[in-house]
Amino acid sequence: MSTSATPSYQPATEFNPITISSFKAYDIRGELGVNLDEAIAYRIGRAFAQILYQRYNAATDQQDSDLTDLQPAIVIGSDIRHSSEQLKQATLKGIIDAGVDVIDLGMTGTEEVYFATSYYQALGGIEVTASHNPINYNGLKLVKEHSKPISADEGLAEIQALAESGQFNNSNQLGKLQLLADKSAYIDHVISFIDIDKLKPLKLVINSGNGSAGPVVDLLIEKLAQAGAPIEVIKLHHTPDGSFPNGIPNPMIEANRVATKQAVLENNADLGVAFDGDFDRCFLFDENGEFIDGSYVVGMLAQAFLNKYPNESIVYDPRVIYNTEAVIEAHNGKAVISKSGHSFIKQVMRESGAVYGGEMSAHHYFRDFFYCDSGMIPWLLTIELLSITGKTLSVLVTGYIHAYPSSGELNFRLTTSDAPTIIRAIEDKFSAENPSKSMLDGLSLDFGDWRLNLRASNTEPLVRLNIETRGDKSLLADKVREIKVWLSEQGAVLA
Repeated sequence: MSTSATPSYQPATEFNPITISSFKAYDIRGELGVNLDEAIAYRIGRAFAQILYQRYNAATDQQDSDLTDLQPAIVIGSDIRHSSEQLKQATLKGIIDAGVDVIDLGMTGTEEVYFATSYYQALGGIEVTASHNPINYNGLKLVKEHSKPISADEGLAEIQALAESGQFNNSNQLGKLQLLADKSAYIDHVISFIDIDKLKPLKLVINSGNGSAGPVVDLLIEKLAQAGAPIEVIKLHHTPDGSFPNGIPNPMIEANRVATKQAVLENNADLGVAFDGDFDRCFLFDENGEFIDGSYVVGMLAQAFLNKYPNESIVYDPRVIYNTEAVIEAHNGKAVISKSGHSFIKQVMRESGAVYGGEMSAHHYFRDFFYCDSGMIPWLLTIELLSITGKTLSVLVTGYIHAYPSSGELNFRLTTSDAPTIIRAIEDKFSAENPSKSMLDGLSLDFGDWRLNLRASNTEPLVRLNIETRGDKSLLADKVREIKVWLSEQGAVLA
């Protein structure tokens, strides 16, 4: 354990009330110099620490065992963006001024903060990151004790109110700052999800997008090599670089998939892997360089877990469900549906004790990773599955794709209408067909042989459409075409 340097940020001595517009439903994201800067980061860090510390002290007085075993410290890490270190320094200065200790993890991905929060039994954790947002943005992702999520309904609004008011308590003493940048415990935990002895010779392309993933990929590859695993890795856009010379790492954008696809084909690789900036999402490409839609990866990982842990619960979101539900039923699992979004998925997983949860957005959650999402565990599980089955990735997922073709998520920008109006209108449009209806997350209508989900974006003036069918690509194409035209007539154009 070593002590890091004194925080470089020096805050103001007085705090007037301000408005902070960078608070979102699940985290904090803002444009640098507009609604996020070092002064705002300081306020957020101080408010976060004060609120968690007050809860900790109250629990200690009441002998609440869920909190009394914790140490009064907050872990913090930051991604590779050029603004992240300065924002981290301001945030941790706020924590220290609140009288709470800080464990600085150095440059990290979000899941390293999730791991460290539980591993060090801290009061909470912060990752400074903007993930896949434009280069002039940044943000903070917060978790509380035991790596539990914080959302607008679960503490984020309280943190915002205190940060805006500036009504901070004066601590009798400053918190201490420690640098604990060693990743060994995290690497050991992640690698424990697979049986290395079962791995067969495989060649991988891993595209770290010049984000924070590179150093972790190196450590995992080293760990596999030390164990004698016959895994060859071609590294693409590997060096962390906050200027993102190859573009913002966001494989959800089709143009950003080209480099990974080409590298897979040129190297005759068995698998392609790509990450976003803070690597909490994992994207897979088969041996033909084809991008695998996230909903089919959920089905594949559900099958992998049910093979290891029979009769367990699997949590999934309601956007695309046919394939996932079929896989769970075929492998004697328990299907548990949840509203999409990490705080909902994690809560439902905790309530059901689910071994795995997945979203089509490439977030994958694991009971044995503190019910948190990880971008590193999915590709490790995939190479284990390829090794055990002796099948290629395309063979593993082609059956899924043919049995339950889907549109992928289509985003429509709102021009002359709003999301609630359009959602009500599409329900009326199909009411005569008497579909099965769910309002768990937006609107889901199931017609038996096909299904749609239409939901509003939490952050943008968009509606998001997913359509799937039971083995009928022609019907899928017809319905996508029909609803595209209808949406454009309602004032929603394809984004």
